[in-house]
Amino acid sequence: MAFDEMITGDESPRPPYEKYFEWYNSQDRSHLIAKSRDAENIFRKTGITFAVYGHADSSEKLIPFDIIPRIISAREWRKLAQGIEQRVIALNAFLDDIYHKQEIIRAGRVPRELIEHNVAFLSEMIGFCPPGGVYTHIVGTDIVRTGEDQFYVLEDNARTPSGVSYMLENRETMMQMFPELFHENKVQRVEDYPYLLRQSLASLAPPGCTGKPRVAVLTPGIYNSAYYEHSFLADMMGVELVEGSDLRVIDGKVKMRTTRGYEAIDVLYRRVDDDFLDPLTFRADSALGIPGIMDVYRSGNITIANAPGTGICDDKAIYSYMPEIVEFYTGSKALLENVPTWRCSEASSLKYVLEHLEELVVKEVHGSGGYGMLVGPTASKKERADFAEKLKAKPNNYIAQPTLSLSTVPILVNKGIAPRHVDLRPYVLVSDKVQIIPGGLTRVALKQGSLVVNSSQGGGTKDTWVLED
Repeated sequence: MAFDEMITGDESPRPPYEKYFEWYNSQDRSHLIAKSRDAENIFRKTGITFAVYGHADSSEKLIPFDIIPRIISAREWRKLAQGIEQRVIALNAFLDDIYHKQEIIRAGRVPRELIEHNVAFLSEMIGFCPPGGVYTHIVGTDIVRTGEDQFYVLEDNARTPSGVSYMLENRETMMQMFPELFHENKVQRVEDYPYLLRQSLASLAPPGCTGKPRVAVLTPGIYNSAYYEHSFLADMMGVELVEGSDLRVIDGKVKMRTTRGYEAIDVLYRRVDDDFLDPLTFRADSALGIPGIMDVYRSGNITIANAPGTGICDDKAIYSYMPEIVEFYTGSKALLENVPTWRCSEASSLKYVLEHLEELVVKEVHGSGGYGMLVGPTASKKERADFAEKLKAKPNNYIAQPTLSLSTVPILVNKGIAPRHVDLRPYVLVSDKVQIIPGGLTRVALKQGSLVVNSSQGGGTKDTWVLED
């Protein structure tokens, strides 16, 4: 039986939910259903959409939003925040090390081939130190819960973590529809995120920057699935949203086309993958990047957030070494546990995984969005057999994990409330300090019994409340 975060076995509310539960029981169900429809209309009018690649009707979709919040106590949040901060500090130290002295490899804690043969490891970053020594300016750490005090990190998103716009819009929608709830419950703020993001990015402008740093958001364009978020964040930060075609290298600087001519950019928050960032350095056929930007970057005339080469931390084979990585760089055991992981590149692990496919979740090491994975317990015999062939053909491409009993939070259904599995993506800003936004994006599997929470696979979202003491 999954741990329900709101209701105990005897149908009474857990402490963080007591005030909300009392309010919910005083409400007319038809009124709440109507409010749920209102929320959908707000999202539709605002244009909060995303695209799902590979679907015939994939132009734009609304992410379903559930109006019952997920509530986390101040005590629970402190525990999570300490573990997240420790992990983010270790990730940044790991990146600095693998692009410089590689002490963790020499110490035998991480295999050399896992780094040097990794497509996300960029030789162009070897020996280079980004402004302020920060590689991971924005991090999204995916966390799941299995019990009262049992939290696990499911994966790290250190390259271009997405979804923060939904966190902000979810909060704004809830405050608009249920202002009385925010009077009764002391909920910590997330609304400051755009201001904090701009402040954090500007603080890491390159050394040669004089005056107020100019920040811009680089988007692949309107056909990208996260374009809404790119434009939303640029607008909320009060900075320019640019495409590669708006920028060019002039006099050793990256400059943006304006009505007053070309003007220099100091910090570029890029939402374009490494491969497409600079056609002179990476993919020559890229029309999304800026020719020569890597030369400007390496000469210290622009800050790129997140730094090129950080994607290696998103690799799920690297993830399996995170307990060692955290201990190596912080000198302490990891405060947040990893999910036990089998590396299919190892013969003994591959054998075990093939023999226990019906019990395991198998993921691509570079996969994201719920694509390219097998959920063994819910897969058909044929699906498991087909996946076994993929595993045998490219074992290095996969890891496997046990099927965790993810915690549940109720969602609103026509008959009342029903439990659904959730995860959490808190957002972290890194500059000369680590700032963790109190809450994050709760993703919820709307299908009964499903463990897949990704919006691209039919999941929805909730507002996440972190209470004050």
